[in-house]
Amino acid sequence: MAVVYFGALALLLVSAFWYLDPATNTIVRSLSFKNFADLIGQPVFRTIVLRTLVVAVAVTIVDGIIAFPIAYYMARVAGPRVRAALFMAVLLPLWASYLVRVYAWSVILSENGFLSSVLNLIGLGGLSSVFGVSDVSMTVVFCYLWLPYMILPLYAGLERIPQSFFDASADLGAGAATTFRRVVLPLALPALVAGSIFTFSLTLGDYITPQLTSNSRFIGTSIAESVGVAGNVPFAAALSLVPIAIIAVYVLVARRLGAFEAL
Repeated sequence: MAVVYFGALALLLVSAFWYLDPATNTIVRSLSFKNFADLIGQPVFRTIVLRTLVVAVAVTIVDGIIAFPIAYYMARVAGPRVRAALFMAVLLPLWASYLVRVYAWSVILSENGFLSSVLNLIGLGGLSSVFGVSDVSMTVVFCYLWLPYMILPLYAGLERIPQSFFDASADLGAGAATTFRRVVLPLALPALVAGSIFTFSLTLGDYITPQLTSNSRFIGTSIAESVGVAGNVPFAAALSLVPIAIIAVYVLVARRLGAFEAL
């Protein structure tokens, strides 16, 4: 597995230094920094990278806010039957096809879809213009798709906190808010960071959801266009190194925060 994985990365790195001859439309296998010069020199690609980063961070934050109370209830409050039902509810969407889920949400969030009809029915029709084919719809779909990947590591981290820590905090006079801030959150932080690895990296590399739910270009869609439309594989390889580098830095920071122990 290591040989195949790192071999593919090495080939990707090498091909990023090739370039496409505009006259013959063939790949020239000689050392060149043309692709990286295009990435840095053209503002459109800087905008694409920044947009992708902002959406990935937003999805990670929203999923963390939604997942924490769900995971806490599953780990510390719910009984065995309720916990099993919640596990089923969290895992069931993962059994459905990724494309089916994205298409379903694109229909729900479309300008004449279910959400728009409900908003018009309750007199909030102006909000329906926010959705449709937009970055907001794309962010909503991303949050839905990756939410289970945030809940499960958080559940595992919260379940491992000994009950005696809660009892000791209560004996020392701490209220619920203080216990959460000074006991639960620090101990659950590695699990939260572990879940964020999934939400952040999966959003950063996705290209199907942006194509179906937004008109904006993402890193993934730009890579797909470079390969499937322009046939410029070397430029696609150079662009692919951007999310790889970002994720590598993110994983190193997550490792320092103890996220790997929570996986």
